[in-house]
Amino acid sequence: MDQVFLNQSLMYLARLVVAGLCGVVIGFERTNRAKEAGLRTHCIVAIASCLMMLVSIYGFMNIEGVTTRDPARIAAQIVSGIGFLGAGMVFVKHQMISGLTTAAGIWATAGIGMAIGCGMYVVGVAGTLLILLAQTVLHFRGRFTAKPRSKILTVKNIENADVIKERFQDNKIIVFDTNVVKKNGMFTYVFYVDIPYDLNEEEFLRSIPYDCGLKSEL
Repeated sequence: MDQVFLNQSLMYLARLVVAGLCGVVIGFERTNRAKEAGLRTHCIVAIASCLMMLVSIYGFMNIEGVTTRDPARIAAQIVSGIGFLGAGMVFVKHQMISGLTTAAGIWATAGIGMAIGCGMYVVGVAGTLLILLAQTVLHFRGRFTAKPRSKILTVKNIENADVIKERFQDNKIIVFDTNVVKKNGMFTYVFYVDIPYDLNEEEFLRSIPYDCGLKSEL
């Protein structure tokens, strides 16, 4: 009886360790990109999901080993509950959204922990590798995977704003929001924009006949 208990405990421990390692792998990639959720968050989510699945499957078994409660109930609560954590990582500012990939990664990490908690090691590890592949390979900027870059353009002492609008149209720049400050009869514009991935920022700034600067939104 003691040997059976020991073997079961080692099996539970192994699943927790594997789930934690899978969470670390995904979190490592997010940490390298300075995202909101990193190593610890992904590791904890994976281990906690695995732990909940272990309790759901094995925590309510009778002497004969027959499950007396529906193990899918806790799994369903994990799927819905992790959404609150992911929602806290999504930010909307000046009509620009950030944090969606990190939130999706947290949600997927919970799924990996659940799979490993059920003993589906191959599925959990394969899911980890596929998520890591998606977050790394698809992150590279190419012709088909690139997306516009969110920037803040500040232009000082503007006499004619039409010149700036023409530069935006010529370079296919999308303006999401604009703030205007008037001082000493001159205007300073702050544009929140999306610029094409292949736009040369230095050449664009030189084309503007005013004192201007460009910086990242986040």
